[in-house]
Amino acid sequence: MMNKIAKTRFAPSPTGFMHIGNLRSALYEYLIARSLGGKFILRIEDTDRERYVEGAVEVIYKTLDLCGLHHDEGPDIGGPHGPYTQSQRLTFYREHADRLLAEGKAYPCFCPAQGYEREDEGEERVHFGYDRRCRDLDPDLAKERILKGESYVIRQKMPLEGQTSFIDQVYGKITVQNKELEDQILLKSDGYPTYNFANVIDDHLMEITHIVRGSEYLSSTPKYCQLYEALGWEIPHFVHLPLIVGEDGRKLSKRHGSTGFDDLIREGYLAQAVVNMIAFLGWSPGDETQEIFSLQELESRFHIEGINKAPAVFSYAKLKWMNEQYIRALAFPEWKAIVQAKADPAFGDKVYDLDILAQVLQPRVTKLSDIPDMITFLTQRLPLSRDLFFNKRAKLDADKAAQILASLLPRLRSLEVWTEESLSRLLEEAAEALDIKKGQIMGSLRAGLAAQQVTPGGAIETALILGRQEALERLESVINFLSEA
Repeated sequence: MMNKIAKTRFAPSPTGFMHIGNLRSALYEYLIARSLGGKFILRIEDTDRERYVEGAVEVIYKTLDLCGLHHDEGPDIGGPHGPYTQSQRLTFYREHADRLLAEGKAYPCFCPAQGYEREDEGEERVHFGYDRRCRDLDPDLAKERILKGESYVIRQKMPLEGQTSFIDQVYGKITVQNKELEDQILLKSDGYPTYNFANVIDDHLMEITHIVRGSEYLSSTPKYCQLYEALGWEIPHFVHLPLIVGEDGRKLSKRHGSTGFDDLIREGYLAQAVVNMIAFLGWSPGDETQEIFSLQELESRFHIEGINKAPAVFSYAKLKWMNEQYIRALAFPEWKAIVQAKADPAFGDKVYDLDILAQVLQPRVTKLSDIPDMITFLTQRLPLSRDLFFNKRAKLDADKAAQILASLLPRLRSLEVWTEESLSRLLEEAAEALDIKKGQIMGSLRAGLAAQQVTPGGAIETALILGRQEALERLESVINFLSEA
C-alpha cells in the first residue's frame, strides 16, 4: 500500500443536494490526495434507487466545480477504472459475490427482510437481528430453491469467534468481537449491491488507498475489513472524520440554520468562504493562528495528523466573518460583476453608477443576499418624514434642513459636470458662502436623497449613484414636502 500512489474517492449518492458533511468529506479527500501528490476520484453511488433524485448528479458536478475540487477520474471525464457510476458496475458485484459463494465464504439467504416471529421461552417476539438460519443450508437445496424462482439475497459468512481490529488514522486502534457482526448482505434480491459491498469492490478495483468518511461509519468498518480479508485484498488506510455539531453541541441539522451548500450560496455566502469554513470542521493547521486559507494554501498545509477527534462546531457567525474577509479581498472587477447581478434587477430601467455603488458596498457587505435590501433607498423613493432630518449632535432639524436644501438646489442644478470632485467642491463652497457647518449640509443632503439617516456611503456617493436627474428630482420633492409638512 505504501508504494502505491495515494488515491482518495468522493462517492456521493445523488439524493438532491450537497450537505455540509458531504462537502467536508469531499474537501478532506481532495486535500489528502493533493497533499500526498495523489489523485482524487469521483464515483457516483446510485444503487439505492428509491433515494435517487433526477438532476442530482449535475448538482454534484456543479458544487465540486464551484468549490474548486476538480477530480482526476470520474463519470464525466472517464479514467482507467470506469465506469464510475455504480449502477453501471453490477457485473463486477455479481462476479465477486459468485466468487465468495464458490469459496464457501457467502451463502444464499431466503429469509424475509423484516425478520421472523419466533417462539422464545413460550413468548412470541420479532427477531430483528439475523439468526443465520440459512447459513448452513444444503447447497443443492439452495440451488433448487433458486431455480424455482424463490427470492434470495447473498450474505457473507462472518467469523463466529475472535476479534476484528483495524487502525484508523484519527481514532487509533479499534477492536470489535466477531460475534457482534451480523452476516451482512452483499447482494440484495434485486441484484443490486449493498452499500458496504459495492464500496469495497469499487475501492479495490479503483486502487483507492485512503477511505475518508464521517465517524458515524466507524461501527461498519469491521465489516469492510472482513470483506477485504475474505477477498484476499489489502486493507486501505481509514480516516474517519469527527461529527459536525451546532453551537449547542447537538448534531448539525436544519434547526441550526442552512446545512446545504446550495442554501448557503443562496443566502449570500461565497463558495470560497464556505470551503474555508468547512476546512476547519475537524482540522487545524497546528500552532498557526491563520484562519483565511485559499484552496491552494490548504493543499500545501493540510495533513492527516491535523484532523481532530473532538466534534467540530459549525459557527454561522464565524462563516459570516470569513465571508466578509473574502468579499473585501475580491478583485474589483469580480466584485463589480457580483454587485451588478444583484443591482440590475432592483434598479430595473433606472440609470445608476455601478462603479460607485460597488465601491461603496465592498467594505460594508457581509452576505451577497443583503445587497438588495441595502440599496432599496436607491432603487425606490422611500416615505419622507420630518424626523429624518433631526440630528442633535449636528444641531439639525427639518426646518434647518429645508433652508439648507433650498439654498443647495439652485447650485446643484447649475452643476454641469456631475462628478465626485465637482460635487465635493460645490458643497465646500456652499458651506463657506452660506456660513453653514459642513456636517449640516451633508446630513441634510444624505437624508434628502436617501430618505434615511444611515446609508452605505455618504451624501456625495449617494448623489453619484443616483445620477444628476434622479438626485435633483428627489431634492425638489423633499423641499416641497418640508415646506408643506
